[in-house]
Amino acid sequence: MMDVDQELDLKGMSCPLPLLKAKQALSQMQSGQVIRVYATDPGSVRDFASFAKISGHILVASEEDQGIYIHTLQHK
Repeated sequence: MMDVDQELDLKGMSCPLPLLKAKQALSQMQSGQVIRVYATDPGSVRDFASFAKISGHILVASEEDQGIYIHTLQHK
């Protein structure tokens, strides 16, 4: 399990809010740091995958656990 530098609980927020909040947090982080985001919007799966491709940040994991989507991103 990798160390997580920051966790964001964004459950209950609709897209694109979880992604926007994650982007804001990432902008304050250093290269190599890891953020984990908890969301309940199924659209966040697609959003985080696209964002990682476009931004160059690494989507380490995207998993779903009982309706909660857990996205782990590493700053490029």
